[in-house]
Amino acid sequence: MPINILMPALSPTMEKGNLAKWLKKEGDAVKSGDVIAEIETDKATMEVEAVDEGTIAKILVPEGTSDVPVNDVIAILAADGEDVKAAASGGGKSDAKAEAKPEPKAEAKQEAKPEPKAEGKSETKQEAPKPAAAPAPAQAAANTGVRVFSSPLARRLAKEAGIELGRINGTGPRGRVVAADVEKAKSGGALKAPTAGAAASTGAAGAPAMSDQAILGLYEEGSYETVPHDSMRRTIAQRLTAATNSMPTFYLTVDCDLGKLSAAREEINAAAGKDKDGKPNYKLSVNDFIIKAMAVALQKIPEANVSWTEAAMLRHKHSDIGVAVALPFGLITPIIRQAEVKSISAISNEMKELAARAKAKKLKPHEYQGGASSVSNLGMFGIKDFTAVINPPQSSILAVGTGEERAVVRNGQIVAATMMSVTLSCDHRAIDGALGAELITAFKKLIENPVMMVV
Repeated sequence: MPINILMPALSPTMEKGNLAKWLKKEGDAVKSGDVIAEIETDKATMEVEAVDEGTIAKILVPEGTSDVPVNDVIAILAADGEDVKAAASGGGKSDAKAEAKPEPKAEAKQEAKPEPKAEGKSETKQEAPKPAAAPAPAQAAANTGVRVFSSPLARRLAKEAGIELGRINGTGPRGRVVAADVEKAKSGGALKAPTAGAAASTGAAGAPAMSDQAILGLYEEGSYETVPHDSMRRTIAQRLTAATNSMPTFYLTVDCDLGKLSAAREEINAAAGKDKDGKPNYKLSVNDFIIKAMAVALQKIPEANVSWTEAAMLRHKHSDIGVAVALPFGLITPIIRQAEVKSISAISNEMKELAARAKAKKLKPHEYQGGASSVSNLGMFGIKDFTAVINPPQSSILAVGTGEERAVVRNGQIVAATMMSVTLSCDHRAIDGALGAELITAFKKLIENPVMMVV
């Protein structure tokens, strides 16, 4: 019987992928574990291994194809001893092509119980939000008290995209919103008018977001170039929109004196041994010290080394620090695992290796997902200070500015010192103001006394 090879889900958040390259062609024999293709996700290019043995009977999705949905059939494998031509003509038909097709059955079953309760009663009264808590956009039409029936996946997708669920046209049973409806809305599909008292997608002032058509109408035709969003940029937009809409964030800023750190860095780099090619075994940057200091600070203030979930707080045993790496096509945050127990030279070498693979899109999902906190450094661009957006499920991120000479007062005298401003963004659900202050103070002490990082 023909075996369908499906587009795999290479990360928990992957919904579509680009089929970058086939490493096997039709007629090639494969065995379990053979690498058959390369798939580009929103963050990396990954190899796909064969699960079954047989012969590639037919390739249904040619290399270079973009946005192939997870679980779509991409090729047909003829099992050992099976006629290849027969397999090619008979496979590829049994798997559902669209996520929305199997959903109605499950949805009808899931909603069968709650719906009868609403009969004979005012649904508005039944589902009116409690005064103490405002309903999330992905669960109800804001301020109307009217329940929006939707699948769990649709609610999650709408929340990530920052789209009010009540504005999406549902096509499921009884108008239920399903995942396909959210995807249509994300790609520019028509939305309902904003619900009373709320904006569908709001900015800081609560104003409704402009439609694509309205934005295009502001510019003269031919005065701009349209550049389609790639999968990474789309994912960045969805995650950061979800983070800013759902995460109450506050910011704490301190100035750090880099005098002792700069001296220690020069001394350590001068003492670095050389490899067989005559190159130093390591060359520490200020950012390497910052990563280490953040990792140690989280160990000193373990209550801040956490992730928020609706059910419980996750208190992490180790300091897994993400480090923002700018790419031509977006941003990625590879993670230095257990950074608190690694030497600064080991952190430096690991960071260089991760950054190089990030730029080549060769990182694996576990190398950039999770983590406890992150560091985003724009000092090399001359930025004095800024605030960074927290990367869920983390609860904090440190924004690092440039080290520069400033006039400071010491013992009543104005002197020059190399200072660096850093701003800590905190998720107020997990880290209160005083706790955040303890964390950034611990970081400042470590930066200003780098010997404390290794004791």
